[in-house]
Amino acid sequence: MEKVFISNSEAETAQIAVRLAKVTKRGDVWALRGTLGMGKSVFARAFIQFFVGSEEEVPSPTFTLVQNYYTDAFDIFHYDLYRLKEASEIFELGVEEAFYDGVSLVEWPEKMGSFAPRDMWQVEFVAQGEARKITISATNEDKIRRLANV
Repeated sequence: MEKVFISNSEAETAQIAVRLAKVTKRGDVWALRGTLGMGKSVFARAFIQFFVGSEEEVPSPTFTLVQNYYTDAFDIFHYDLYRLKEASEIFELGVEEAFYDGVSLVEWPEKMGSFAPRDMWQVEFVAQGEARKITISATNEDKIRRLANV
């Protein structure tokens, strides 16, 4: 199943992220795909701030590769894999535990290669003039049901 949103601003991208954050649950991995400047970090920041509070700073993990956030519901892991040289380097970032027991947002998921989980939420950001087309894809029954409620 796919659901398409058109975002005309960072604020609208943030609203879409919050709507999706409301249906996430432990074990979800969100693959954020798109070229530089498409809104992946804006999406991730709003998604995380929904759980940790809007006043907490949510920096991009561009240099650290991963940022962790602790919430009452689950831990959130924000990965930026842009600088990875080899797919196997993801294991140095603790992905096994994160993917199983937390909620993960992964920018540049293609860098995981064959190590990527099969059943990730797919979030694709594509420019449409000044706007962004954000396509959310889900494949299993549970995710399809949750996406239908967004």
